[in-house]
Amino acid sequence: MAPYLLRRFGFILLTMLLASIIIFVATQLLPGDVAQVVLGQFATPEAVANLREELGLNRPIYVQYVDWLTHFARGDWGDSMVSHQPVLPMIMGRLRNSAMLGALSLLFYVPLGILLGVIAALNREKLLDQFIAGLSMAFVGLPEFVSGLLLISVFALGLGLLPANSSIDPEATFKTALPYLILPAITVSLTSLGYVARMTRASTIDVLRTDYVRAADLKGLPRRQVLIKHVLRNSLLPTVTVVAMGIGYLVGGLIVTESVYGYPGLGRLLIYGIQRRDLVLIQACSMVVVAVFSLSNLVADILYGLLNPRIRVGS
Repeated sequence: MAPYLLRRFGFILLTMLLASIIIFVATQLLPGDVAQVVLGQFATPEAVANLREELGLNRPIYVQYVDWLTHFARGDWGDSMVSHQPVLPMIMGRLRNSAMLGALSLLFYVPLGILLGVIAALNREKLLDQFIAGLSMAFVGLPEFVSGLLLISVFALGLGLLPANSSIDPEATFKTALPYLILPAITVSLTSLGYVARMTRASTIDVLRTDYVRAADLKGLPRRQVLIKHVLRNSLLPTVTVVAMGIGYLVGGLIVTESVYGYPGLGRLLIYGIQRRDLVLIQACSMVVVAVFSLSNLVADILYGLLNPRIRVGS
């Protein structure tokens, strides 16, 4: 296990290095002058030149990159070019908010998706299976901004059960933020629910056809015991990958959902940085997204080994 983890962490570091190059180059290619955007359109050329000198934007690109990456690796993520606040605590606070939203979304769609997938597999080619398949495909093809607006119209404006806006205090606790998280979490869950349900259905059908499951049925074991001990333990392996990869999306890719509901998460902070050409903020947010996505894939591989002893993580 230890050699495997060392190799994987080495691969993650290599991924982070390559991602840092791509992110840094991409931010340099954004249209407009950073100093001009920060100072406004009525700033004098002298003021723009002075700010560029102060921010180090006149230095060669490779010097700027090495300086930024060195400071980033040491935990010095710099200050926002717009708000002049330290970027590290700002991102950690927003990452915490996105994590709360992501965790609640996982609690919504993972158990429900697995349940629907198993029910569909046990009723293969029947009307219930076709209904679940159609419902799953409808959710997968529904963009977050559309489902979000529909949920707001029904549950917030129509029934008045939940708040339509999630612009909470960025430092609010989970208990305080919970009523404002429900609609955004459902919005995120609808898209991922279909993937989990269809993946669980397909893998469960494959496992149900195996010889050891048929042997367990012939021995007269209770159907529930066969499903839990023999079927689900193996059929959930592909689902783990889908869920783990979804963690990276939930934490780093909630831009649309957070924008629709005005939720102060990492995705909305990234949009804020892009709109204002805040290069320091954009680079740090993007690197956090890459790190979370890479670590979620590592967690998926470890869970593979835990769920199926035949899979040796260290091999």
